[in-house]
Amino acid sequence: MRLQAPNNSTSKRSPYLFFVLVYALSIPLWVLNVIYPIKLPVDNLPVTDIVATFTPMIAASILVYREENLSGVKNLLKRAFDYERITKKVWYVPIIFLMPFIYVLTYVIMRLFGLPVPTVWIPPLFTPFLFIALFFAAAGEELGYTGYVTDPMQARYTALTASLIIGLIHAVWHFPSAISIGYTLGLYIWGVIVLGVTFRILTVWLYNNAGKSVFAAILFHAVTNTGRSIFPGSRSAFELYDGAIGYGLIAITTVIVVYLWGSKTLARFRYTHRAD
Repeated sequence: MRLQAPNNSTSKRSPYLFFVLVYALSIPLWVLNVIYPIKLPVDNLPVTDIVATFTPMIAASILVYREENLSGVKNLLKRAFDYERITKKVWYVPIIFLMPFIYVLTYVIMRLFGLPVPTVWIPPLFTPFLFIALFFAAAGEELGYTGYVTDPMQARYTALTASLIIGLIHAVWHFPSAISIGYTLGLYIWGVIVLGVTFRILTVWLYNNAGKSVFAAILFHAVTNTGRSIFPGSRSAFELYDGAIGYGLIAITTVIVVYLWGSKTLARFRYTHRAD
Protein backbone atom coordinates (compact mmCIF):
# COMPACT_ATOMS: atom_id res chain seq x y z
CA MET A 1 0.00 0.00 0.00
CA ARG A 2 1.40 3.40 -0.98
CA LEU A 3 0.42 6.14 1.41
CA GLN A 4 -0.98 9.32 -0.08
CA ALA A 5 1.71 11.97 0.17
CA PRO A 6 0.70 15.19 1.89
CA ASN A 7 0.41 18.30 -0.25
CA ASN A 8 2.82 20.28 1.89
CA SER A 9 6.50 19.43 1.89
CA THR A 10 7.89 17.98 5.11
CA SER A 11 11.57 18.51 4.29
CA LYS A 12 11.67 21.92 6.01
CA ARG A 13 9.81 20.83 9.10
CA SER A 14 11.47 21.12 12.52
CA PRO A 15 9.85 18.48 14.78
CA TYR A 16 11.92 19.05 17.90
CA LEU A 17 11.73 22.82 17.61
CA PHE A 18 7.97 22.33 17.43
CA PHE A 19 7.99 20.38 20.71
CA VAL A 20 10.11 23.05 22.41
CA LEU A 21 7.79 25.79 21.19
CA VAL A 22 4.67 23.95 22.40
CA TYR A 23 6.16 23.69 25.88
CA ALA A 24 7.34 27.31 25.82
CA LEU A 25 3.85 28.52 24.92
CA SER A 26 2.28 26.30 27.59
CA ILE A 27 4.49 27.19 30.58
CA PRO A 28 2.84 30.60 31.23
CA LEU A 29 -0.56 28.87 31.24
CA TRP A 30 0.62 26.25 33.72
CA VAL A 31 1.97 28.98 35.99
CA LEU A 32 -1.30 30.92 35.70
CA ASN A 33 -3.24 27.82 36.72
CA VAL A 34 -1.10 27.48 39.84
CA ILE A 35 -1.83 31.10 40.78
CA TYR A 36 -5.53 31.02 39.82
CA PRO A 37 -6.68 27.37 39.92
CA ILE A 38 -10.12 27.59 38.31
CA LYS A 39 -11.71 24.37 37.02
CA LEU A 40 -14.05 23.62 34.12
CA PRO A 41 -17.37 21.86 34.81
CA VAL A 42 -16.34 19.02 32.46
CA ASP A 43 -13.85 16.47 33.87
CA ASN A 44 -12.60 18.99 36.47
CA LEU A 45 -10.04 20.29 33.97
CA PRO A 46 -8.18 23.58 34.54
CA VAL A 47 -9.68 26.56 32.70
CA THR A 48 -6.23 27.28 31.27
CA ASP A 49 -6.51 24.01 29.31
CA ILE A 50 -8.91 25.84 26.97
CA VAL A 51 -5.98 27.89 25.72
CA ALA A 52 -3.29 25.24 26.23
CA THR A 53 -5.01 22.81 23.88
CA PHE A 54 -4.39 25.24 21.00
CA THR A 55 -0.66 25.66 21.65
CA PRO A 56 0.29 22.83 19.22
CA MET A 57 -1.67 24.56 16.44
CA ILE A 58 -0.11 27.93 17.30
CA ALA A 59 3.39 26.44 17.42
CA ALA A 60 2.88 24.70 14.09
CA SER A 61 1.50 27.89 12.52
CA ILE A 62 4.50 29.91 13.68
CA LEU A 63 6.94 27.40 12.24
CA VAL A 64 5.02 26.94 8.99
CA TYR A 65 4.90 30.70 8.53
CA ARG A 66 8.67 30.79 8.94
CA GLU A 67 9.12 27.88 6.54
CA GLU A 68 6.37 28.41 3.96
CA ASN A 69 4.96 31.91 4.56
CA LEU A 70 1.26 32.71 5.02
CA SER A 71 0.10 30.37 2.25
CA GLY A 72 1.59 27.46 4.18
CA VAL A 73 -0.32 28.43 7.31
CA LYS A 74 -3.57 28.58 5.34
CA ASN A 75 -2.91 25.13 3.90
CA LEU A 76 -2.17 23.77 7.37
CA LEU A 77 -5.42 25.12 8.83
CA LYS A 78 -7.42 23.81 5.87
CA ARG A 79 -6.30 20.31 6.74
CA ALA A 80 -8.65 20.35 9.72
CA PHE A 81 -11.36 19.48 7.20
CA ASP A 82 -9.42 17.47 4.61
CA TYR A 83 -11.96 14.63 4.73
CA GLU A 84 -11.71 14.24 0.95
CA ARG A 85 -8.43 12.40 1.59
CA ILE A 86 -10.38 9.55 3.19
CA THR A 87 -11.04 7.69 -0.07
CA LYS A 88 -11.53 4.35 1.68
CA LYS A 89 -14.68 5.10 3.63
CA VAL A 90 -14.39 1.87 5.62
CA TRP A 91 -11.85 3.67 7.81
CA TYR A 92 -14.65 5.79 9.23
CA VAL A 93 -15.65 2.67 11.16
CA PRO A 94 -12.60 2.62 13.49
CA ILE A 95 -12.34 6.42 13.45
CA ILE A 96 -15.86 6.77 14.87
CA PHE A 97 -16.63 3.46 16.57
CA LEU A 98 -13.37 1.97 17.91
CA MET A 99 -13.20 4.01 21.11
CA PRO A 100 -16.96 3.85 21.84
CA PHE A 101 -16.71 0.06 21.50
CA ILE A 102 -13.84 0.03 24.02
CA TYR A 103 -15.86 2.22 26.37
CA VAL A 104 -18.86 -0.11 26.15
CA LEU A 105 -16.62 -3.11 26.78
CA THR A 106 -15.08 -1.30 29.76
CA TYR A 107 -18.54 -0.66 31.19
CA VAL A 108 -19.60 -4.30 30.70
CA ILE A 109 -16.47 -5.55 32.50
CA MET A 110 -17.04 -3.10 35.34
CA ARG A 111 -20.61 -4.29 35.73
CA LEU A 112 -19.53 -7.95 35.68
CA PHE A 113 -17.06 -7.28 38.49
CA GLY A 114 -19.61 -5.30 40.49
CA LEU A 115 -17.81 -1.97 40.35
CA PRO A 116 -19.79 1.12 41.43
CA VAL A 117 -20.95 2.37 38.03
CA PRO A 118 -24.55 3.41 37.22
CA THR A 119 -26.86 0.60 36.15
CA VAL A 120 -28.84 2.98 33.94
CA TRP A 121 -27.24 5.45 31.58
CA ILE A 122 -28.84 8.20 29.53
CA PRO A 123 -26.58 10.30 27.27
CA PRO A 124 -26.43 13.88 28.59
CA LEU A 125 -28.45 16.42 26.61
CA PHE A 126 -25.35 18.58 26.17
CA THR A 127 -23.43 15.77 24.39
CA PRO A 128 -23.67 17.29 20.87
CA PHE A 129 -22.40 20.64 22.14
CA LEU A 130 -19.63 18.91 24.10
CA PHE A 131 -18.58 17.03 20.96
CA ILE A 132 -18.41 20.24 18.91
CA ALA A 133 -16.29 21.93 21.61
CA LEU A 134 -14.00 18.92 21.86
CA PHE A 135 -13.72 18.73 18.07
CA PHE A 136 -12.29 22.23 17.93
CA ALA A 137 -10.06 21.45 20.92
CA ALA A 138 -8.83 18.32 19.13
CA ALA A 139 -8.13 20.42 16.04
CA GLY A 140 -5.95 22.66 18.19
CA GLU A 141 -3.81 19.67 19.10
CA GLU A 142 -3.91 17.58 15.93
CA LEU A 143 -3.07 20.39 13.50
CA GLY A 144 0.24 20.40 15.33
CA TYR A 145 0.85 16.79 16.34
CA THR A 146 -0.60 15.24 13.19
CA GLY A 147 -0.67 18.03 10.61
CA TYR A 148 2.81 19.38 11.29
CA VAL A 149 5.03 16.88 13.06
CA THR A 150 3.86 13.34 12.21
CA ASP A 151 5.08 13.16 8.60
CA PRO A 152 8.61 14.47 9.20
CA MET A 153 8.93 12.16 12.22
CA GLN A 154 7.84 9.20 10.10
CA ALA A 155 10.38 10.23 7.46
CA ARG A 156 13.13 9.93 10.09
CA TYR A 157 11.88 6.89 11.98
CA THR A 158 9.40 4.05 11.61
CA ALA A 159 5.74 4.90 12.15
CA LEU A 160 5.79 3.13 15.51
CA THR A 161 8.93 4.89 16.74
CA ALA A 162 7.59 8.25 15.60
CA SER A 163 4.33 7.53 17.43
CA LEU A 164 6.15 6.55 20.62
CA ILE A 165 8.23 9.74 20.62
CA ILE A 166 5.28 12.03 19.86
CA GLY A 167 3.04 10.18 22.31
CA LEU A 168 5.52 10.34 25.18
CA ILE A 169 6.24 14.04 24.65
CA HIS A 170 2.51 14.73 24.44
CA ALA A 171 1.88 12.65 27.57
CA VAL A 172 4.46 14.61 29.60
CA TRP A 173 2.82 17.81 28.34
CA HIS A 174 -0.37 16.67 30.11
CA PHE A 175 1.35 16.30 33.50
CA PRO A 176 0.57 19.82 34.83
CA SER A 177 -3.11 19.35 34.02
CA ALA A 178 -3.11 15.90 35.64
CA ILE A 179 -1.44 17.35 38.76
CA SER A 180 -4.12 20.05 38.92
CA ILE A 181 -6.88 17.43 38.64
CA GLY A 182 -5.30 15.44 41.46
CA TYR A 183 -4.28 12.25 39.67
CA THR A 184 -2.86 9.37 41.71
CA LEU A 185 0.44 7.75 40.72
CA GLY A 186 -1.50 4.93 39.07
CA LEU A 187 -3.50 7.37 36.98
CA TYR A 188 -0.28 9.11 35.94
CA ILE A 189 0.89 5.78 34.58
CA TRP A 190 -2.37 4.60 32.99
CA GLY A 191 -4.26 7.79 32.24
CA VAL A 192 -1.35 9.94 31.09
CA ILE A 193 1.62 7.87 29.93
CA VAL A 194 -0.08 4.68 28.69
CA LEU A 195 -3.01 6.56 27.14
CA GLY A 196 -0.76 9.25 25.66
CA VAL A 197 1.45 6.72 23.89
CA THR A 198 -1.22 4.23 22.82
CA PHE A 199 -3.59 6.95 21.67
CA ARG A 200 -0.85 8.43 19.48
CA ILE A 201 -0.08 5.05 17.92
CA LEU A 202 -3.76 4.55 17.10
CA THR A 203 -4.00 8.08 15.72
CA VAL A 204 -1.01 7.60 13.42
CA TRP A 205 -2.42 4.22 12.34
CA LEU A 206 -5.71 5.84 11.33
CA TYR A 207 -3.95 8.83 9.75
CA ASN A 208 -1.75 6.64 7.58
CA ASN A 209 -4.60 4.41 6.46
CA ALA A 210 -7.13 7.21 5.94
CA GLY A 211 -5.21 9.00 3.19
CA LYS A 212 -3.16 11.00 5.69
CA SER A 213 -6.22 12.99 6.65
CA VAL A 214 -5.78 15.32 9.62
CA PHE A 215 -9.58 15.48 9.82
CA ALA A 216 -9.55 11.73 10.57
CA ALA A 217 -7.17 12.32 13.49
CA ILE A 218 -9.26 15.23 14.79
CA LEU A 219 -12.51 13.27 14.56
CA PHE A 220 -10.96 10.26 16.31
CA HIS A 221 -9.58 12.55 19.04
CA ALA A 222 -12.94 14.27 19.55
CA VAL A 223 -14.87 10.99 19.71
CA THR A 224 -12.34 9.61 22.21
CA ASN A 225 -12.61 12.58 24.57
CA THR A 226 -16.38 12.89 24.26
CA GLY A 227 -16.93 9.20 25.00
CA ARG A 228 -14.75 9.32 28.10
CA SER A 229 -16.48 12.46 29.40
CA ILE A 230 -20.00 11.00 29.04
CA PHE A 231 -19.06 7.53 30.29
CA PRO A 232 -21.70 6.24 32.76
CA GLY A 233 -20.79 7.93 36.02
CA SER A 234 -18.51 10.39 34.19
CA ARG A 235 -14.75 10.22 33.64
CA SER A 236 -14.17 9.47 37.32
CA ALA A 237 -16.09 6.20 36.92
CA PHE A 238 -14.13 5.28 33.81
CA GLU A 239 -10.93 5.81 35.81
CA LEU A 240 -11.89 3.57 38.73
CA TYR A 241 -8.90 1.47 39.84
CA ASP A 242 -6.64 4.07 38.23
CA GLY A 243 -8.30 3.50 34.87
CA ALA A 244 -6.52 0.17 34.50
CA ILE A 245 -9.53 -1.50 32.87
CA GLY A 246 -10.35 1.07 30.19
CA TYR A 247 -6.80 2.20 29.49
CA GLY A 248 -5.65 -1.42 29.63
CA LEU A 249 -8.15 -2.32 26.90
CA ILE A 250 -6.88 0.58 24.78
CA ALA A 251 -3.32 -0.70 25.27
CA ILE A 252 -4.31 -4.23 24.24
CA THR A 253 -6.05 -2.85 21.16
CA THR A 254 -2.91 -0.92 20.26
CA VAL A 255 -0.72 -4.03 20.52
CA ILE A 256 -3.11 -5.86 18.19
CA VAL A 257 -3.04 -2.97 15.70
CA VAL A 258 0.77 -2.87 15.66
CA TYR A 259 0.92 -6.65 15.16
CA LEU A 260 -1.60 -6.63 12.31
CA TRP A 261 -0.45 -3.50 10.46
CA GLY A 262 3.29 -3.62 11.17
CA SER A 263 5.55 -1.23 13.05
CA LYS A 264 7.27 0.21 9.99
CA THR A 265 4.29 2.01 8.46
CA LEU A 266 1.26 0.91 10.54
CA ALA A 267 -0.39 0.62 7.13
CA ARG A 268 0.47 -2.83 5.74
CA PHE A 269 -2.08 -5.36 6.93
CA ARG A 270 -0.28 -8.58 7.78
CA TYR A 271 -2.73 -10.92 6.05
CA THR A 272 -3.20 -9.04 2.77
CA HIS A 273 -0.87 -9.72 -0.16
CA ARG A 274 0.46 -6.51 -1.65
CA ALA A 275 2.12 -6.24 -5.01
CA ASP A 276 3.99 -3.08 -4.00
